Amino acid sequence: MDAARGDGVIRPSWRVPGVGALMSTRAGGVSSGRYASLNLGRGVGDDAEAVAENRRRFVAALGAGRGSDAGPGVRPVWLHQVHGTRVLHLAEDTPEHPPEPADAAWTDRRGMACLVGAADCLPVLFAADDGRAVAAAHAGWRGLAAGVLEATLGALREGAGVPAAGVLAWIGPGIGPAHFEVGADVLAAFGVPALERDQPRFRFRARADGSPRWLADLPALAEQRLRAAGVSRVEASGLCTVSDASRFFSFRRDGVTGRMAAAIWRV
Repeated sequence: MDAARGDGVIRPSWRVPGVGALMSTRAGGVSSGRYASLNLGRGVGDDAEAVAENRRRFVAALGAGRGSDAGPGVRPVWLHQVHGTRVLHLAEDTPEHPPEPADAAWTDRRGMACLVGAADCLPVLFAADDGRAVAAAHAGWRGLAAGVLEATLGALREGAGVPAAGVLAWIGPGIGPAHFEVGADVLAAFGVPALERDQPRFRFRARADGSPRWLADLPALAEQRLRAAGVSRVEASGLCTVSDASRFFSFRRDGVTGRMAAAIWRV
């Protein structure tokens, strides 16, 4: 994991020639209060002008990366995320804000950035190992259980001829296993019996009133699904958005808060 340093972003440790990838933190923007400071989310209650400036700074960072990440004129596409499985193909005429909902995007075009927003849900970035195509997926538990990662891999395979064995995947910062308390409905979504004991990737913890609850390991669930789909090269950041308030926005922790973004593009 290549953690944020002075530039205030987080990157996968892998490097693919001709591919740039990074995720923002909450540092480096102009928003204040609950949204301090680099809130990239519109429609969350922040000042619109502040969000526009934050997005301008983020887009500038995409084109001013270091090493193989460098590349001018990178254009991100901001998805309307709904915790679904639709994967959008980014072409040269794709608008900056497509009207149709989608929780993942892929492209083989240079200079087009696949981007997902997050504040506890997992951002998952994909790159063909030869750099011919890239993708990004937004994976909360609903989308993950419904198959958004498998749908993204399918789009890469069908659209760019990239098999799962030829893909590198990075699971970015999201809610960690010590903080993601869930009910029986989440276990059922993943086909796990709601037994009142520890289950694989679900740790049993009853509430004070005796009601059954579990702590879910969302990154481990994502990695399990990626490997089951044929991706052998999976990297997880290991960073929890809930436990690090100085670096990350977290909806579970704060309720009203900002959003980060993860992006990947062909230089």
